[in-house]
Amino acid sequence: MTPDRAAGLAETRDALVRGEVTSRALVERTLARIEAAQPSLNAFRIVRAEAALAEADAADRELAAGTGRPLLGVPVAVKDDMDVAGEPTAFGCRGDFPPVAADGEAVRRLRAAGAVIVGKTNTCELGQWPFTEGPAFGATRNPWDSDHTPGGSSGGSAAAVAAGLVPAALGSDGAGSVRIPASWTHLIGIKPQRGRISTWPWGESFQGITVNGTLARTVADAALLLDAASGNHDRDPHRPPALTVADAVGRDPGRLRIALSLKPPFTAVSARLHPEIRARVVGLAERLAGLGHVVEEADPPYGQIGLTFVPRATAGIAERAREAPDPALLDPRTRGAARLGRLLGGAPLRAARRAEAVLHRRIGGFFRSYDVILAPTTAVPPPRIGAFAKLGGLATDRAIIAACPYAWPWNVLGWPGVNVPAGFAGSGLPVGAQLLGPAHSEPLLVSLAAQLEAELRWHERWPPQRQAEPTQAG
Repeated sequence: MTPDRAAGLAETRDALVRGEVTSRALVERTLARIEAAQPSLNAFRIVRAEAALAEADAADRELAAGTGRPLLGVPVAVKDDMDVAGEPTAFGCRGDFPPVAADGEAVRRLRAAGAVIVGKTNTCELGQWPFTEGPAFGATRNPWDSDHTPGGSSGGSAAAVAAGLVPAALGSDGAGSVRIPASWTHLIGIKPQRGRISTWPWGESFQGITVNGTLARTVADAALLLDAASGNHDRDPHRPPALTVADAVGRDPGRLRIALSLKPPFTAVSARLHPEIRARVVGLAERLAGLGHVVEEADPPYGQIGLTFVPRATAGIAERAREAPDPALLDPRTRGAARLGRLLGGAPLRAARRAEAVLHRRIGGFFRSYDVILAPTTAVPPPRIGAFAKLGGLATDRAIIAACPYAWPWNVLGWPGVNVPAGFAGSGLPVGAQLLGPAHSEPLLVSLAAQLEAELRWHERWPPQRQAEPTQAG
């Protein structure tokens, strides 16, 4: 383990169990890395230095006593839309948010697994956009190129993991917000089945389209964190059958029928797939064919799925905006989306929710012919910092739909998806591809992703060690 970059999640856990390192030493190194990187990357909103060291000391006592828990003493980070007892949950917003009294269910389960929560990572305002910038906290930067965004809305978690500040982190995904930043920072990003990781105290986050997921450098680490965080609160409305995902790493997925889908779902905005991303995704398809899978071009019957997304997304923004201590401090684009959400929160929202069952049947039928879909995660490489800053609400919506038209349908469906690194575009900017499956298919997707990882060894490549200009918080 080198002090300048975190070892992997499983590697760190194993070193702790063997007594090769203490949790306190690991957490001290993690805090030092975060402090050194914060002026340039700005990945964290809150760093829990004193609390994390106390938790590390407690973990060391348990380790000395021979206690076994899956992540005992391992430092991890969570996104600042998740409640951590004693800390505010600002979710990218300005204002004086009070500390919360209790952990959210996902954080509670991480603690039960023994993890040490070192901090809360930056996110854009209410998780709406595929960039992590705003007046509340400044811009979070991409470790691969500090002039570019790491994506969003889980951009802080992605930047922290990609830079080696922490071995893994939780994010959330409402329209690709785990998969998009994973693709733009060369990470594995798992968006699990709705309900796999609880979003409590929000029983249905953003009307059910948002789920919590994991970001890590390897498939095994992302799956390990997923298993540790999985489970439900007693009052969760979605409670999928329990399954273990990490066991699928290294398992032969068998000879699969894979649909290569390069056409984005229909939206009101034209989206053009960047030619270098097309080439990288097609290259992955060829690798999969070389591994013995049957790959052919085919697109799911999405239909007018976009009409079901907007009422749910904007109604969710309206719900979250009501939590802001001073709504006047919200971005005008947020206030506009919240107004639309209030307008659509009656009959249009109910119709959108009812349509999900129809979509499940229609798109589920596609999986009678194919086991997995391979698709681009985004249409473009990571944009420059500030590219969306001066746009109004409609122009922002049009720009982000054109940049990221591929991820959000799986949020409407509530089904699993995994981003895998697809290579690089331009001057070394990471891009990714999605493996998408039907309900409860996380083990299949993980086994396939791990098979690709064993072939391509993408986790061996790190961002260049270079400093960015310090970021000023607004």
